[in-house]
Amino acid sequence: MSSLGRASAVIAAGTMVSRVTGLLRSIVLVGVLGSISQAADAFTVANQLPNSVFQLISVGVLTAVIVPQIVKATAKPDGGGPFISKLFTLGVVVLLVCTAIAMIAAPGLVWLATSEKQQELRALAIAFAYWCLPQILFYGVYALLGETLNARRVFGPFTWAPVINNIVSIAGFLALGAVFHEVPRSAASWTPQMVAMLGGTATLGIALQALVLLVFWRRTGLSLRPDFRWRGAGLGTVGRLAGWTMLMALAGIAAGFFQSSVATTASGAGASSTVLANAWLVFMLPYSVIVLSIGTPYFTQISEHAAAGRHDEVRADITRSIRTLVFFIVAAIAAVAAATFPASRVFSSNLNEAFGAAPVLVAYLIGLLPLTVLFIVQRTFYAYDDTRTPFWFTIFQCALVVGTALLASLLYSLDVIPVTLLAAGVALGQSIASTLQTVIAIWLLHRKIGGLQIGSWMSAIGRFAVAAVPAGLAGWGVFLLLGGTEGWTMSGQLLGAIGTCIIGAVVVVVYIGILAIMRAPELTVAGSMLRRFLPGR
Repeated sequence: MSSLGRASAVIAAGTMVSRVTGLLRSIVLVGVLGSISQAADAFTVANQLPNSVFQLISVGVLTAVIVPQIVKATAKPDGGGPFISKLFTLGVVVLLVCTAIAMIAAPGLVWLATSEKQQELRALAIAFAYWCLPQILFYGVYALLGETLNARRVFGPFTWAPVINNIVSIAGFLALGAVFHEVPRSAASWTPQMVAMLGGTATLGIALQALVLLVFWRRTGLSLRPDFRWRGAGLGTVGRLAGWTMLMALAGIAAGFFQSSVATTASGAGASSTVLANAWLVFMLPYSVIVLSIGTPYFTQISEHAAAGRHDEVRADITRSIRTLVFFIVAAIAAVAAATFPASRVFSSNLNEAFGAAPVLVAYLIGLLPLTVLFIVQRTFYAYDDTRTPFWFTIFQCALVVGTALLASLLYSLDVIPVTLLAAGVALGQSIASTLQTVIAIWLLHRKIGGLQIGSWMSAIGRFAVAAVPAGLAGWGVFLLLGGTEGWTMSGQLLGAIGTCIIGAVVVVVYIGILAIMRAPELTVAGSMLRRFLPGR
């Protein structure tokens, strides 16, 4: 457990710094473009395209396949070096082809992700897309290097590298504001020079993020060189496993594009793509710091135990990891829920934008607990080289995502919900779909390996909920004492961040205090992990 704790501490520290600088990046961008504007939404749509296309590759090949396959390869007499060189060569070739295809298809991709009612936004997004889509290659190289480092138990660089991207982006956004002074919020007013400066900055940051990982490659103990001799190398297994997850990721992309096209209907009038992206960023902060930092080392361990046929240890890993993750994530949910308004103010240039963003954040929060459990459940399937089952329960989720987004659009067209709540309806549908997906995934994993001790999880979640409800109410009380929606926590972005930290700290203290009174056993494990951050540990 000590090695997992150390690995989790390294990942959590890197993820925290990465996410905090990522938050600063978004704050600066909102300061330059606003959060409810056509220009901001056009850049958000274009900058998310390489992320979406990369997810097709990352989810389809890297996370689902690479870690288990590298773990198996490194157990061979040759240490897995030749196999990994072939794998990398093939990966880079695939990335280059995908990047070229995406560049050619840029207008069509933007067309799918935007509303036909926003033609000026669509034109600006296409211009941004040509600058942003080369990120696919650099994202892919970053993930190939990072996942291999993780599989070799070199956990730090992968989580620290995004700091470089965020610093470069912040500098570029500030330069954009300095060079062009008042950057237009209307899509029709942008010049090619503005587009090149903003889009080029975003892509440069991703390129440096990828290249810095090469500095740490020596720690893997593996040699890496181009190798095009793919026949007979065992890559056929990788292809078969990746096929299902590629289809799964493709379905996810299609659902995401539909959500984006619905949300951009509100661009310029209410919360839209940029607000969704910023709310998702806040939502992902606890997920990244907690779930990825603790869950990633567990995934490596689960993969090792599954490869060795030690199924009882896999079941024990699942139970321990979920109970530990949920302990932290429930506290985060209570803290963010209590601080929803000041947290939304951080990513808004004025009060009205903050009020429009708050419902979106709350809607996303509903799905945070299910996604936490799904992280471990889904990766357990991957550890057993089963990518077909996750495909089917993800298809189910994607169908629900499309259905709920369609329902939100219909309710808006019938004047049942205002344009200001359209994005919140899309986010709520995402959470509902993720919750039902998780329930089905748990059931399928139980059928596959049995002995998941689901009752143990549920009793732990019950304890955490008992502590979280009064803790969240205490945090909300602090928000009201600080003036509520008319107080100082809502008067600026920096003050919103300070208020969020104060409210969150109160929630966490009350939460831990109640669990200590209840003598919750998870406190011991959590304390052990937190001590790994202290000097000399």
